[in-house]
Amino acid sequence: MPIPSKRFIVVASLCALITLTGCATTHTHPLSAADVASTIAADRARAQQGVEPLQGPLSFDEAVARAIKYNLDRRARALEVALAQGQLDAGAYDALPKLMADAGYRYRNNDLITRSIDSVTGQPSLANPFISSDRVATTYDLTFTWSLLDFGQSYYAAQQNGDKVLIAAERRRKAMHLLIQDVRTAFWRTASAQKLRGDVEASIIVAEEALADSRQAEAERLRNPVDALRYQRQLLENLRLLEAIDQELSSAKVELAALINLPLTQNIVVQEAEEKSGAEWLAIPIEKMEELALANNPDLRESMYNARVASVETRRTLLKLFPGLSFNYGRRHSNDSYLIYQNWNEAGLQVSYNLLGLLSAPAQKRLAEAGVALADQRRVATQMAVLAQVHLARLQYQNALRQLDRADAIWKVDSEIARHAANRGEVQAQSKLDVVANRTTVLLSHLRRYQALAQAQATAGKLQATLGLEPMLGMADDAPLADLTRAVSASMRVNPTQANP
Repeated sequence: MPIPSKRFIVVASLCALITLTGCATTHTHPLSAADVASTIAADRARAQQGVEPLQGPLSFDEAVARAIKYNLDRRARALEVALAQGQLDAGAYDALPKLMADAGYRYRNNDLITRSIDSVTGQPSLANPFISSDRVATTYDLTFTWSLLDFGQSYYAAQQNGDKVLIAAERRRKAMHLLIQDVRTAFWRTASAQKLRGDVEASIIVAEEALADSRQAEAERLRNPVDALRYQRQLLENLRLLEAIDQELSSAKVELAALINLPLTQNIVVQEAEEKSGAEWLAIPIEKMEELALANNPDLRESMYNARVASVETRRTLLKLFPGLSFNYGRRHSNDSYLIYQNWNEAGLQVSYNLLGLLSAPAQKRLAEAGVALADQRRVATQMAVLAQVHLARLQYQNALRQLDRADAIWKVDSEIARHAANRGEVQAQSKLDVVANRTTVLLSHLRRYQALAQAQATAGKLQATLGLEPMLGMADDAPLADLTRAVSASMRVNPTQANP
């Protein structure tokens, strides 16, 4: 191989220096308007990728199925599980020995010349100085290395990564529970908006007409000014209530569309499901509920996995206190012409131990034990919190059903009053103010009934989430929407007393 010239070496050194200097200089690159617009467009398209368009009215079962399949937050949770599984799969290879392949090039601008000294007399040897290596040489190595300490660390890390996969799965379950709760509430709020929006708008028109008539009568001085103002004041108060109802109803469809990942501007028509009394939940003994919650609640199961992770971390910490034992075996080659044997094998066994590590051993052990104690205490606290949540969720659901019955009775009474008032209005026996007031009252009662219904559905979902019961859907991401809807319909109607702890 030809020896590089000095000029070549100088030029190469300057090029390397210029390259390193250029790499060390950094500049900021703000996003351009085109970059932002293209990223937003790509993200919007990605968010709607694979989402089946809504065909016809939306049932409650389909709303839940769409949320489970298309909700963006749930997709992120699924990717978290996939990431944890990937870390587990990748960590499994850390326990394998290392097989390193190396190749190198060596150059020097003069010969490696050495002298020798007589070991007895200490005088320079009579032999002339000699060259022991080529100026240019290449080397190739293939080395097998195995460390007992690294193997133990990888083994325990793999156990922890396995538990982290299960933790991510429990968090995904919890996210599903919260998602179903939100869909329940948003669906029934949308149903109330669909039911009441037309009546609210019609009542606002009637109230505006009555207000305009009153102002005209006041301007023409056909009535006492004080009476006219009082009349207008009551009309305005009713208008304020009607507009508050309209504002309450206006956001329901947007919330539901966001949860099921439909276009926010799409007009969603919901198909009201059959209202159930919910007595099947209250028929479950509280002891059975506690048993189900302790067996299935995702928060409690996550705390148990965290306790196992902390326990394994204790073993990893103690493992660091043991000596390290490593073995290596390599096949080496060099084309140095001064070597008699240009190919050779090397093997080695090494034992290492950090003597100063003994000083930190007690502190490391106390730290690991403190981590285990903290995880155990958190598990105990979570268990007590879950039991309290079971009792509170059951009580809230019971109260919500009671409030729903009361709101339903009030709405029926107000509806009868409004019907009689409308009959009197037809024969001019009642003023427009009374008509507007009665219509406003019945609309408020109807809205409060739907609010109570939505609250009852939300508390039912909270109770179900606390018990750790969710639809058994299998591979929800891969199932067609129609099949997933049928699975949701079947799962949501399973008798909770038959749930498997």
